[in-house]
Amino acid sequence: MPLFDVYPLYNVTPVSGVDMHVYDEKEVEYLDLYGGHAVISIGHSHPSYVKAITNQVSKLGFYSNAIQNPLQVELADKIESLSGCKGYELFLCNSGAEANENALKLASFKTGKSRVVAFKNGFHGRTSAAVAATDNPNIIAPINAQQKVTILPLNDVEGVKKELEKGDVCAVILEFIQGVGGLDQGTAEFFEQVDALCKANNTYLIADEVQSGYGRSGKFFAFQYYNVTPEVISIAKGMGNGFPIGGILIHPNIEAKYGMLGTTFGGNHLACAAGVAVLNTIEEENLIANVNEISEYFISVAKTIPQIKNIKGRGLMIGLEFDFEVGELRKKLIYEYHIFTGGASNKRLIRILPPLTIKKSHVDQFFKALNEVLKTVEK
Repeated sequence: MPLFDVYPLYNVTPVSGVDMHVYDEKEVEYLDLYGGHAVISIGHSHPSYVKAITNQVSKLGFYSNAIQNPLQVELADKIESLSGCKGYELFLCNSGAEANENALKLASFKTGKSRVVAFKNGFHGRTSAAVAATDNPNIIAPINAQQKVTILPLNDVEGVKKELEKGDVCAVILEFIQGVGGLDQGTAEFFEQVDALCKANNTYLIADEVQSGYGRSGKFFAFQYYNVTPEVISIAKGMGNGFPIGGILIHPNIEAKYGMLGTTFGGNHLACAAGVAVLNTIEEENLIANVNEISEYFISVAKTIPQIKNIKGRGLMIGLEFDFEVGELRKKLIYEYHIFTGGASNKRLIRILPPLTIKKSHVDQFFKALNEVLKTVEK
């Protein structure tokens, strides 16, 4: 049976990975500066992570949410401790799209409203309401388009005010650093005024931290650079280091009700074991401090390269923007220099989303290769 052909694939077949590197079937080593869409947070096959999953699956891999699962409580407590989001409550699911779906559903339940405000170049997932709130008509089917969503430009405070005062908006969903859209950010004034407008209009502020969370921005969450208090925070990608897990953090003012949200696989024993191992490693190896140190070094080197016209993002969520489309450049990096990087809807942008364990030597390796590739592009 053929696979349904919806992904354009590079001719690379990784079969193993260790920390910052993956290896193909011919044992060729690739430097991973993309982390599989920012999923690999503590490095490929981290020994503590492998041990935690192995030990758990040897005892109990799964049972339903109808029973007590102390691993869920351990994970929730660890997130609260490391994130500083005191008093929030955790609902676990399986992916970023599912996290945002539940966030939007919760906002609609609690406010009694149904319209959503989202932003240009935003990406929130591929499921029903999440994809409707995504600024990409090519991936929104007619069944998704039934959702009521208004998409505004970033930094349009007056536009947000106008829409919220109509009284039918349940949620404003935004990325504090846009991912797929190309690493754009709003201003501090914009984010803080949107938060205030939400509070004044019985509207939930949903912080989509699916890609920017778990230390990638240089803080545990990217919204923590600003004076805002989201009602709901969605998390996923770096949460399980490759094991499927997602969740939402829910403000303590929001009361739970039996049956309001639910999931079969969310918060299963294996996923929680993976999640706890990731947080333990982030803490024990001081990886958020490493994010900030390496980010500063990376940006300082990037500034010396004249072909880079703009540096976007924060932490280890970095975009390098050129004055030409970078598709061929990225192919050369993969096939000739064995370095994975990421693309974006902005075709002139390279996204850098490495494991948080990256070292300066890896940055040097990348920029040496990039400079060589840029010579061939110029020719």
